[in-house]
Amino acid sequence: VQLQASGGGLVQAGDSLRLPCVAYGRSVSSHAIGWFRQAPGKEREFVAVISWDGDSTIYADSVKGRFTITRDNAKSTVYLQMNSLKFEDTAVYYCAAARYDPRRVNLRNAARYDVWGQGTLVTVSS
Repeated sequence: VQLQASGGGLVQAGDSLRLPCVAYGRSVSSHAIGWFRQAPGKEREFVAVISWDGDSTIYADSVKGRFTITRDNAKSTVYLQMNSLKFEDTAVYYCAAARYDPRRVNLRNAARYDVWGQGTLVTVSS
């Protein structure tokens, strides 16, 4: 299976973006999908994760209330809706698939994921 993230771009602070993550090849409908980001000079950090059935979502405190993760298994796509973007949201955003259930396993840890997309750059101007 391959994951492809897209939808990044240059926006102004306060704007919105929606990042789709599409799975190709084998289905990931039984996988949790997470979003991570990496800003220049910083380590990769957890953003959000959604369970295979969409019933459970977990967010980093820094994006809670502004970002929403959803999934459409029929389209093999997970979305990260980002509202009220801030300068500090500037980063390359990656989606990843994990075989674990976030209700049972801590999926804030990037090591839990076994398939990664190539990343999409989001730049927020202040």
